[in-house]
Amino acid sequence: MRTYAGHSSPAESNALYRLNLAKGQTGLSVAFDLPTQTGYDPDDELARGEVGKVGVPISHVGDMKALFDAIPLGEMNTSMTINATAMWLLALYVAAAEAQGVEASSLQGTTQNDIIKEYLSRGTYIYPPAPSLRLITDMVAYTVTNIPKWNPTNICSYHLQEAGATPEQEIAYAMCTAIAVLDAVRDSGQVPTERFGEVVARISFFVNAGVRFVEEMCKMRAFVDIWDEITRDRYGITDAAQRRFRYGVQVNSLGLTQAQPENNVQRIVLEMLAVTLSKDARARAVQLPAWNEALGLPRPWDQQWSLRIQQVLAFESDLLEYDDIFSGSHVIEKRTGEIMAAARAEIDRVQAMGGAVAAVESGYMKSQLVGAHAERRARIESGDDVIVGVNAFASTEPNPLLADMDTAFEHVDPEVEQQAIDSIVRWRNERDSESVAVALNQLQQSARTEVNLMEATLACARVGVTTGEWAGVLREVFGEYRAPTGVSGVVGVQAVSESLQLARDAVNATSDELGGRLRFLVGKPGLDGHSNGAEQIAVRARDAGFEVVYQGIRLTPAQIVAAVIEEDVAVVGLSILSGSHLELVPRVVEGLREAGISDVPVIVGGIIPEADEQWLREHGVADVFTPKDYDVNAIMVRVVEAVRAARGLAPL
Repeated sequence: MRTYAGHSSPAESNALYRLNLAKGQTGLSVAFDLPTQTGYDPDDELARGEVGKVGVPISHVGDMKALFDAIPLGEMNTSMTINATAMWLLALYVAAAEAQGVEASSLQGTTQNDIIKEYLSRGTYIYPPAPSLRLITDMVAYTVTNIPKWNPTNICSYHLQEAGATPEQEIAYAMCTAIAVLDAVRDSGQVPTERFGEVVARISFFVNAGVRFVEEMCKMRAFVDIWDEITRDRYGITDAAQRRFRYGVQVNSLGLTQAQPENNVQRIVLEMLAVTLSKDARARAVQLPAWNEALGLPRPWDQQWSLRIQQVLAFESDLLEYDDIFSGSHVIEKRTGEIMAAARAEIDRVQAMGGAVAAVESGYMKSQLVGAHAERRARIESGDDVIVGVNAFASTEPNPLLADMDTAFEHVDPEVEQQAIDSIVRWRNERDSESVAVALNQLQQSARTEVNLMEATLACARVGVTTGEWAGVLREVFGEYRAPTGVSGVVGVQAVSESLQLARDAVNATSDELGGRLRFLVGKPGLDGHSNGAEQIAVRARDAGFEVVYQGIRLTPAQIVAAVIEEDVAVVGLSILSGSHLELVPRVVEGLREAGISDVPVIVGGIIPEADEQWLREHGVADVFTPKDYDVNAIMVRVVEAVRAARGLAPL
C-alpha cells in the first residue's frame, strides 16, 4: 500500500514519508521534481519555476541521504518514478544505503526506467532511443548480479492510457517495450544465457485502471496471459514463476475531474476494484491518487484518505479470502479474448516495423495515441461518453470541502527554489572538486565505449557529483533528442458537428478580415512533458482551420518568443501542468512586450487554481482554460475572440 509522494525539499518529503509509514503505509513511492527527472540542477535556466513542484528535488547524494533520514533502507521497499536519470537515482540510493551500513544486495524496490513511454506520453526523456536503451540494459545486467531484489525496469503502461491508449494499445505498446528491453539485454551478452530467466523475473509492470470496470479487469487478465505467452515462446522461459506477470497499479488520474471533485472518490474506488477483484490478475501493489489532484497538490490528509480506502478493502472486506470469483464467466472470457486478439495484432504490427524503438522514431505509436485520445475527446464533447458533473448532471450544491480554496490543496513555498539553489552552490563549494573531476572524466570515457556504466555512475554518486553534471556528461556523448509530436498525422478525426462548424466559421471570418490564415502557436514552456492537452488543442485547432505551429515540449520562454516572431503567429497558447504557470507565463508575456509585440494574445491552459487564474489575467494573459473547459470547440471560439480583441476587431 503506497501513495505517490514527494515535494518541496528532501527534508519536507522525509517528514511526509515518515508520517505515511506511521499511518500504515507499507512501502514508499517517490515523486521527483522535473529538473531531477530531466537531468538539470536547480540553478539551471531550464529549471526555473520547476524546482520542488511535482516532486522532490534530488541533486546529489546529500539530498538522497536527507530524503531517507531515519528510514531503514534495508527494510524498505521503495519505488522510484524515474526514467531518463534512473541509473543516476539508483546510484544515489545505493550510496545513501551504504551510508546507513546497508549492502546493495539487500535493497528492495523498483526504478520505473521505461524510456519508450516517455517518448510517447510523459516527455521526461533526454537522450535518443539507442543510448537510452543502453542505460536500461546496463542497469538490468548490473542489478541481476549485484542488487538481485531490485526491479530495474518497470514497464509503464499507466501513462499510455493517460495519453489516450485503448486497452488493446496499452497492452500492445507495453509488451513491445518489454520485448525491446529483453532483446537488448539478451543481445548485449552481459547476462549468461542460463541466468536470463532471472532477468525476465525482475521485469515488472505499472498499469492504469480506468473507470470502465469490467473492461479494465479483462485487460488485466489479457496482460497476464500475453506476458506468459511472450516469455515462454519468445524467450524460452520454462519456469512458470519467472514468467509471472508482476504488476503494480495507480488508478486513472486522467479521469479525475475539477468539476464536482468529490465524485473522484467513487471513481477511485471503482478503479481499484478492477485490479483487485480478480485474484488471477490481482495487482501486487496499489497506489491511489487523491480526490483533489485535478485542483492541485494533495495535502497529507488527502493522501491519508487514499490510503484508508485501500486499508478498508484489505482489512474490513472479505475480498482477499476467495479464489478468483470470475473463473468460468462467459462474459469475462469473451471480452478478455477480444482484447487479447486485438493486442496481439498490434504487437505484430509494431514488431514488423522493427520493434518499439523504430515505431517511436517513425512517429507511428505516438500518432496512434494522439488519434485515440482525439476520438475520446470527441465522444466526451458529443455526450456519447458521460462524465458525471462535467458534461451531464452538472448542477451541484456548494462543496464544503472547497469552502476555503486557499487550504483545499498543498501549496509549495515559493522560497523552495532559491533554497535549493543556495544548497547546491554550498554543496559544490564544499566537496572534493578533484575527485569529482576524475569521476566525471571516467564516466565520459566509459560512455564512449560499450562498458557497463553503473560502476562509473556509482563512483560519481559517492564523490558528490550532481544530477546536472552526470546528465550533462552523457548529453555531450549521446546527444539530446526531440521525439515526434504525433500531431501532424491526426487531422479531421471528428465529424463536423455544429460546434466545430461555428469554430471554423469564426476562424475563416477573422482570417479574411486580417488578410491571412490565422496562425496558432501551441507552446510547452519549462520542463513539463505532459503534452496530451497541448496535442489535443493543436489537433482541434487544425480541424478548426488554424495553421498550427507546435514544436513539442521543453521550450524556454525566450524560444517561444523567438518562434512567435519567426512564425508570425496571431495567438500563443501555453500549456503548463506542473504548477509553474506563475513563474513561466509572465516571462513569455514580458518577452513579447520587450520584443514590441502587443497584438499577439497569450492564452494559458493547465491545472490552475482560480486565484492564479485571476492573477494571470491581471498580468497580461488574455484567457485561461482549466480541466472544467471540456468543450474544445468552444475553446477555439474563445481563442478567436482573443485574437479579435488584440487586433481591435469587433466581437463576432
